Amino acid sequence: MTFLLLRSKKPSPPALSSLDDKIDLLHRQELTLEAMVETLFRQWFIEEAQENWKEKSLSSIANFLNGLACQKYPPENDLEKLPVLKIKELSNGISESSDWATSNVKPEYIAEAGDVIFAWSASLMVKVWDGERCILNQHLFKLTSDEFPKWFYLMWCKHHLAEFISISSSHATTMGHIKRGDLDAAMVLVPSSEEIEAMSEKMNPILDKKIAISKQIRTLEKLRDTLLPKLMSGEVRVAL
Repeated sequence: MTFLLLRSKKPSPPALSSLDDKIDLLHRQELTLEAMVETLFRQWFIEEAQENWKEKSLSSIANFLNGLACQKYPPENDLEKLPVLKIKELSNGISESSDWATSNVKPEYIAEAGDVIFAWSASLMVKVWDGERCILNQHLFKLTSDEFPKWFYLMWCKHHLAEFISISSSHATTMGHIKRGDLDAAMVLVPSSEEIEAMSEKMNPILDKKIAISKQIRTLEKLRDTLLPKLMSGEVRVAL
């Protein structure tokens, strides 16, 4: 008697499908909030800009702190260390392949979720960091300001990003970049403190919600990537 062994493809685990659906929904919500922020900024500063608003350089509205050469700050032990935030991590999050550095550095070089990070070399981008606590690497700026709200310097950096990418691409080097002089040359419009405060009342809740959703997406994606091999191998089973 001959037996025929049939092999069937394993279906996608229900737990992962639910996670993917949730992540997809959050991504759509994030895009909607991003569009709302961009619409408000364009309305205020492009379509309805006031002639009496001051003009300042981008470099003057925030502190652009460049990161450390983290290879010079290796971990001293397994307790006092943090992952290193590089351009790759800014795009994809902290992973097993991320480098580590000692946490015994000046506090300003530690990046926290919610910080505005500007990659000024190679793949230029500006985003609000949504990952874990880490050490800021060189080629990344961390932006802070004691005078202006986060949304203000974040959106002005995004406004000039296409221009910065063009400048970076024009450099005859293997790794395009911008210089501090480019930040000095980029102009922003500055309303009165009362006007900025009124704008913040509309902008802050939207940006805060977007940041919260970004963090939730990162957490769920990490959970999905952790569960996938365990579910597929049978190490973890889901009760249906």
